[in-house]
Amino acid sequence: MHHVSLIVEFLRGRPAVVFWAAALTQAFLWTVVPALFYSAPPGDVPMLLAIGHEFVLGSYRGPPLAFWLGELAFRTAGAFGLYALAQACIVVAYWAVFTLGRAIVGTRHAVLGILLMIGIAAFTVPSPDFGPAVLAAPLWALALLHYWRALGENKRGAWFLLAIDLGLLLLANYAGALLLLLLLLFTLATPLGRRAVLHSEPWIAGLLFAIVIFPHAAWLYGARDLVLGGFEDSIAAAGRFTPGTWLLLSVIATHLGLFLLGALATGWPRKKRERAPEITRNPVEPFARFYVYFFAVVPAACAVAIAYTAGRLGPFDHVTPLVVLSGLALIVAAGDRVLLYRERLVSSAWLGLLVAPPLLVVLGLVVVPWTVAADVKIAQPANAEGNLFAETYQRRIGKPLTYVGGDERVAPLVALGAPTRPHVYFAWAPERSPWTSAAQVAAQGGVLVWPAADNVGAPPQALKLQFPVIIPEVPRLFTRFVQGRLPPIRIGWAMLRPSAP
Repeated sequence: MHHVSLIVEFLRGRPAVVFWAAALTQAFLWTVVPALFYSAPPGDVPMLLAIGHEFVLGSYRGPPLAFWLGELAFRTAGAFGLYALAQACIVVAYWAVFTLGRAIVGTRHAVLGILLMIGIAAFTVPSPDFGPAVLAAPLWALALLHYWRALGENKRGAWFLLAIDLGLLLLANYAGALLLLLLLLFTLATPLGRRAVLHSEPWIAGLLFAIVIFPHAAWLYGARDLVLGGFEDSIAAAGRFTPGTWLLLSVIATHLGLFLLGALATGWPRKKRERAPEITRNPVEPFARFYVYFFAVVPAACAVAIAYTAGRLGPFDHVTPLVVLSGLALIVAAGDRVLLYRERLVSSAWLGLLVAPPLLVVLGLVVVPWTVAADVKIAQPANAEGNLFAETYQRRIGKPLTYVGGDERVAPLVALGAPTRPHVYFAWAPERSPWTSAAQVAAQGGVLVWPAADNVGAPPQALKLQFPVIIPEVPRLFTRFVQGRLPPIRIGWAMLRPSAP
């Protein structure tokens, strides 16, 4: 008698329970682990909050929606709120793909597609790094869901939801422009699409879309050079690879876990008469199959081609929104009868991909300082740094710290940890912080910070040119929660006393 694992029985009997259990478990892990063990937000979150603190209509890093939401989440619940917001985005993306999958391949196979997405690294390890790409993922998935309902199911009211999805997507990430163009192409290239545009709903939805994006579009018209200058930074992000090569390798690497799960499920090499539990579905319509394949493959392929042609990554510096349909596409390709060979091994591998990454992150925070002695961004004592400089300024000047400037990495981190949440002046690129200027910082007073290599702590030449009268203080030393063999963090700093009442 052939026995099947418990997860297969749940897939057959309670597929929706399996979906919610998997999605919420992943969200719980990647909310609690960073909240408990990260002493500084990961990736570009400090810079995101520095820009979001100003509530501007756009910045050199792109549209404003992710910056606004990140700032609101941080004001509401601190770093925990930010991590919870990031995981809410991932869960909504999963739900949208699951709902789309139910309409195309049925509930059971839709759950299999979501379970495979646990093996897509872009939705796991980098997900606490909330930003435009993380916010774009659920909006991208919702747009594909509502477009299918409008086109594939002929629910005309879905065109209005699609317009809102696309408008918010373009306010979150300029990568949404690629999806917009592909949706237009798909509409014009398919018979269903050409028939759909004969009705009034798509045209009214287009007007709604224009209303949503108009304020940012008006800002963008006068800030083109600022945004294009931000795209230049993506060249350095690719490292020693060309941007196109880096993006191609990133797309492949983020699918390694998915490929592993798929390979294990085939049971190869296996015996000729080896049995396996079977999960069936009704046949998938050709148009639905083409829909999934098109929007699973073409966006990533176009992004890679654009990166190769333009020589920069631009808004494709994160692949998260480009791969939202990868799991569903693999399930569609698997056929109407999915045979799960060696289901216990597959279940163990899936559980490892779910639990091992957050555990490895925690282990790395303890082990890395004692072994390779590498500096880890999430181990920076942000609160200690911000509190010390804010309290020192308050004690000497008699008023709260209002401005922090200096180094591109240190200044946003200090501002993030300071209780008063001061404004950040981008001394490394003043044109990218139009909300203030060197003259205003000098008049209102503030603190300048930079990494110090010795006990002298001489300021960078760029700061001397902008603030000729600064007198550097003795550098401050900070220790990490796990110091290991790393030297203390040494931060040079100078105080700018207000020159205006």
